[in-house]
Amino acid sequence: MQVWRDLAEVPVGFGPSVVTIGNFDGVHRGHVDVLRRMVADAAASGCRAVAVTFTPHPARVHRPQVAPPLLTGDDERLELLAATGLDGVLLATYTLEFAQQTPEEFVRTYLVDALRARTVVVGRDVRFGKDNAGDLATMTALGERLGFRVDVVDDVRPPAAGDAGGEEDPAAHRWRRWSSTWARELLAAGDVAGAARVLGRPHRVRGIVVRGDARGRTLGYPTANLGPDATGMVPADGVYAGRLVRLRDVHGRPVPQDDPDRRLPAAISVGTNPTFHGHERRVEAYVLDRDDLELYGEEVAVELVARLRGMERFASVDELLTTMADDVRRAREVLAPV
Repeated sequence: MQVWRDLAEVPVGFGPSVVTIGNFDGVHRGHVDVLRRMVADAAASGCRAVAVTFTPHPARVHRPQVAPPLLTGDDERLELLAATGLDGVLLATYTLEFAQQTPEEFVRTYLVDALRARTVVVGRDVRFGKDNAGDLATMTALGERLGFRVDVVDDVRPPAAGDAGGEEDPAAHRWRRWSSTWARELLAAGDVAGAARVLGRPHRVRGIVVRGDARGRTLGYPTANLGPDATGMVPADGVYAGRLVRLRDVHGRPVPQDDPDRRLPAAISVGTNPTFHGHERRVEAYVLDRDDLELYGEEVAVELVARLRGMERFASVDELLTTMADDVRRAREVLAPV
C-alpha cells in the first residue's frame, strides 16, 4: 500500500480510483467490511482503491479539551488499513487552515484532481468542508458536475444471534452499528473482550519500553513499561491477560514474524500502583515465566485479551504477591491454546 502524506506525493496521473473518506480510528469491523468491499469493487472495475484520512484527528484541532482518546496511533492505523487491501492512503495533515476549504474545494483538490476519483464511497451521514457544510446531497451534486459516481454504504451492524455466519451478541446491542465510540466505551469500562468484538481483534497499546522503578523485578515479576508517548487508548485500571508483541528492536529494525520471541503471553497491569502510593498511570506487561528479556528501547504493542480484576491497594507486600501469583495463573489459563 502506498502512503502519501502530502498532495505533492501523489504520482501524476494516478488513478482512476475508488475513494472513501474518514478518520478510521481503530479500523473496526464496520470499517473493514466497507473497505474490503470497496477494494473488490475497485479491482473489478480496473480502479485503485484509496482512503483519504487525517492527522491529527479533526476533533483534536477543533475541540482539544473534549477530544476522545484515540484507539490507534497513525502507524497502527496505517498498518490496519493496509491489511484491508487498499492500494493507497492519503494521510492529510488536518489544520485550521485545511478546515477552511469549501466542500467543492476539498472534493476538487483531493478527490478529483489528485486521485482521479471515478467513484466516491460515503456513509449517509457524511460531512465535509468548512463548517461541515457538505453532506450527501452536496457530494452527489458535485459528482454529477465533476464526473464521479457516489456509492452510499449503510451502517454495518452486529449480526443477530442465529443469523447465518453470525456470532452471539447481546440482544441489547443488535441495533447498534460497529463504531469507534462503542469500542471506546467498552475500553473505558475495562471490557477489552467486548472491545475486541467491535474491533475484530484484541485492542493494542503501542509504544517504546522505558525504564521504570524496577519494583516488578524486585518482586520477581519484571515488567516492560510503556513510555508516556504510547499510542492507543488505555483501558480502565486493572490487571489483564494479554500478549506483548515485539515490533521493532532497539535499532528500529522490524522483529521478524517468525521470531519465537516476537509474540509473548503476558499479564498486564494498568494503573498507578496504589499499594506503593504511585501517582503516574502506567501500562506494564510481565511476560509469563520470563526474566531473561532485555526490552528497553524496543517498540512493542501490548494486546489486551481479558480483564482479570480491577486495580486494588493491598495492606502488605505479601498480600500483593499472593494476588500477583494468582493473576499469572489466571492469565496463563486465559491464554492457553484451545
